[in-house]
Amino acid sequence: MSRDNLVILVAAVLAAALGGWLQHESRLAHVPAGVTVAQASEPAPRLELPDLQGRPHALADYRGRRVLLNFWASWCGPCLDELPALDRVQAKFGENGSIVLGIAMDDPAHVRAFLADHPVRYPVLLGRMASPSTSLSWGDNDEMLPYSVLIDANGRVIAMHRGPLDAATLDQWLM
Repeated sequence: MSRDNLVILVAAVLAAALGGWLQHESRLAHVPAGVTVAQASEPAPRLELPDLQGRPHALADYRGRRVLLNFWASWCGPCLDELPALDRVQAKFGENGSIVLGIAMDDPAHVRAFLADHPVRYPVLLGRMASPSTSLSWGDNDEMLPYSVLIDANGRVIAMHRGPLDAATLDQWLM
C-alpha cells in the first residue's frame, strides 16, 4: 500500500470515528438536563403508567417475562399498520409468556375511541406526553413513532427499534 493510500485510509477511519461520536452526542443533545435515558444492555428504568381506566401498571409487575414496550399513537399510520401484528404475536404467546405493553402517546379520548373500534389483546397504557415524554425517557430521542423497546425477563433492556416491527422480528424478539 502506498503512503498516499495509507494517509487516505487513516483519514477515512478518523472521519468515521468522529462522525459516530458526533452522532452519539447529538442524539443525547435532544434530552433535557437531568433526564436519564434507557440504554441497551442496562437495567430497565422504573416505569408506572395508568391504563385506560386509570389503574396504575408497573413494569416490575411483569418481571420474569420478556416485555415489548411499543410506543404508538392513534394518528400514526405506521403504528396502526403494526397493531395487528402486535395483537397476533400477543395471542400466540398467551397470558404467561412474553407480553406486549402498548404505550399510547396520545390523548386518552382518542386512544379509547380507536381501541373501541380496533381492540387488542394486550394492555394499553397511557404515556406521559409532557416533557420529558415517556418515549424520550426510553431512548426515543427524536420522539418518532412507532418505537419499541425489548426488555428481558431479568429487567434489562436488550433491544430498541425505531419504526414498525415486522412479524419475523416480533417472533424473534418475543420467543
